[in-house]
Amino acid sequence: MLIVVSRIVLGLLVGLGAYQAGAALPLEEWFDSPWWYAARAAITVAGVLAGVLLGGLLGKVLRDRLRAIDRAADRRSAAELMVGALGLVVGLVAAALAGVAVAQLPIIGPYLLLPVVLVVAYVFSRVAARRHVDILRLVGIRSRSAPSSTATRLIDTSAIIDGRLVDVVRTRFLSGAIVVPDFVLDELQRVADSADALKRARGRRGLEIVEELKATANGGFSVREADYPGIEGVDAKLVRMAQDVGASIVTTDYNLNKVAQIQGVEVLNVNELANALKPAVLPGEPLLVKVIREGREYDQGVAYLQDGTMIVVEGGRSAVGREVTVEVTSVLQSPSGKMIFTKLPEART
Repeated sequence: MLIVVSRIVLGLLVGLGAYQAGAALPLEEWFDSPWWYAARAAITVAGVLAGVLLGGLLGKVLRDRLRAIDRAADRRSAAELMVGALGLVVGLVAAALAGVAVAQLPIIGPYLLLPVVLVVAYVFSRVAARRHVDILRLVGIRSRSAPSSTATRLIDTSAIIDGRLVDVVRTRFLSGAIVVPDFVLDELQRVADSADALKRARGRRGLEIVEELKATANGGFSVREADYPGIEGVDAKLVRMAQDVGASIVTTDYNLNKVAQIQGVEVLNVNELANALKPAVLPGEPLLVKVIREGREYDQGVAYLQDGTMIVVEGGRSAVGREVTVEVTSVLQSPSGKMIFTKLPEART
């Protein structure tokens, strides 16, 4: 949108300038009527086209600069930004006073005026932003340090499709600003447009979950544009964006979890949260389960708890399709989940 606006504005401005230039030229002396009208129109059209071309280049530069400003603003608190802006105003006033003296210098005075204004204004705003807490205390305002709830949470595609994130947000255990990058939405749309029926259903469900997150996010919700042309893959772009804005990543992807941690990015894994909240079982504890299928090994059966925890039942092949009481023998905890090993009472040795 910024590029389009830039093209329109510069096209109009340069076209108007070309029209004025054509009016100032003695076209009537160079061309016979009505060719001098055509020459003026050609000059105007050329100016419009040049403005549109320059507007596209300027729009790209402005877009990149605005994104850099957004990333910088995400790392600063509102108090720091406000005090920094006030420091800039004070710096401009001080620069104006200093400029009066600088302008009186012989020869170099007029040339030093602009650099002095820029340097003095920058120094004042920089110092004000860095010392904003002390400045606010001097005027009787107590600045609160930013709590964890103001942290930015970048949501991965896997966490959206998983579906449990909405419930976590509703319970307010996941605080902070929820941010969905535009390249994550693009990946969701590709999944939703897949020829595979299962992938298509998961993608559409993911888009619905984004709408639910927008309605339930207690720390704010936004879709942020980001362009990393030199980086391939959604995961790599997500890690880079987290580093740029100082955010954490919410995911269920084990590989992304490890890669992000290696690069110093905080990761909130929904699977780890679910594993931590699963009820603890101890060896020797009885469980009532329904064996639903045979296991891999000889005479094994497989059952599941309501939270999806897999239960391996030794001697449970004959109990497939029935509810039985089993005894816990051991619990295996891994990064991918929890597995409980049990045995039937009659299989006890």
